[in-house]
Amino acid sequence: MRAEIENVVDEIKQAISLLRRHLDWDQAVRRLDWLNNKAEDPNLWNDATEAQKLMRERQQLDDGITGLRGLEQQLKDNIELIELGEEEGDADIVKDAENALKELRTEANRRQVEAMLSGEADGNDTYVEVHSGAGGTESQDWANMLLRMYTRWAERQGFKVELLEIHDGEEAGIKSATILVKGHNAYGWMKTESGVHRLVRISPYDSNARRHTSFSSVWVYPVVDDSINIDINESDCRIDTYRSSGAGGQHVNTTDSAVRITHIPSGIVVACQQERSQHKNRAKAWDMLRARLYEAELKKREEAANAEAASKTDIGWGHQIRSYVLQPYQLVKDLRTGVESTAPSDVLDGELNEFMEAALAHRVSGGADASVEDLA
Repeated sequence: MRAEIENVVDEIKQAISLLRRHLDWDQAVRRLDWLNNKAEDPNLWNDATEAQKLMRERQQLDDGITGLRGLEQQLKDNIELIELGEEEGDADIVKDAENALKELRTEANRRQVEAMLSGEADGNDTYVEVHSGAGGTESQDWANMLLRMYTRWAERQGFKVELLEIHDGEEAGIKSATILVKGHNAYGWMKTESGVHRLVRISPYDSNARRHTSFSSVWVYPVVDDSINIDINESDCRIDTYRSSGAGGQHVNTTDSAVRITHIPSGIVVACQQERSQHKNRAKAWDMLRARLYEAELKKREEAANAEAASKTDIGWGHQIRSYVLQPYQLVKDLRTGVESTAPSDVLDGELNEFMEAALAHRVSGGADASVEDLA
């Protein structure tokens, strides 16, 4: 076996070992057996909430155990194929098996990242807010590009996206928007995207074709389910209603159906204009406020998240987590991990996994932000 492929095999074995430890293999297998037996109990669904909780746990354990067994079997099969091909002098068999091992390494690395998503709310759906910074049309257009980037990323992951609220810019782009991303581990994947994002490009709105730098901020927070109790005093909140904005808003809404809730003690503001009914928008806005308050509590318990919250205080220089340069060269650079891409168009089209995986690994390891020089 070639040295390169031996290294690939070693990487896969290391990943499998880490996954086994993370899963606590023996305990996980016993727990899954118990849950499978419990699923056969006709009295299980007498308590629907508890039953759903157990079935979610069962599915997660089954996915983890089945996936790990699959990695081990594929590793074994392809090693045997290489040995067989080498014995028989069949280069095609060897090449196919080597390629399969490289793909298996990618899959093992992906599963390692998934294993990092074990936080309290990582498995939940997530809200994503995008806000333009100072700079008028330039930053508003940039905010719209970020909204599209995250929408495309979510669709690539097989997640569902709902637009909850949007405020259009005066000439182009958006002042702010909120989307709901629905899918397993949506929050876990996206939580490291909170922060300020910087764009450098030749402005399409500048007749002199000068370079412009624009900033927009992103805030990611998890949807909270009924098992998480968040108490909110309504007397602490101000509720405002207004007419929906955005495409079709003037035609669809002739009443003040959109709802904005301000939580006065924390200063948190949420808004929803997705539904035609003010009652439905109000209910959704309360859910969003519960989620924001829950996310604030999570951040109090996590130093790394506190640092991120501080980075969002100003939407401008010195606070960005990632820079996207389109002119005079093409490069996207994460200023926490140093990960780069020379294909900004692909990144802006939703190819974000490399950045997210590196940020997750960095966060899980508990390391401080890397000393990474920003792009000019």
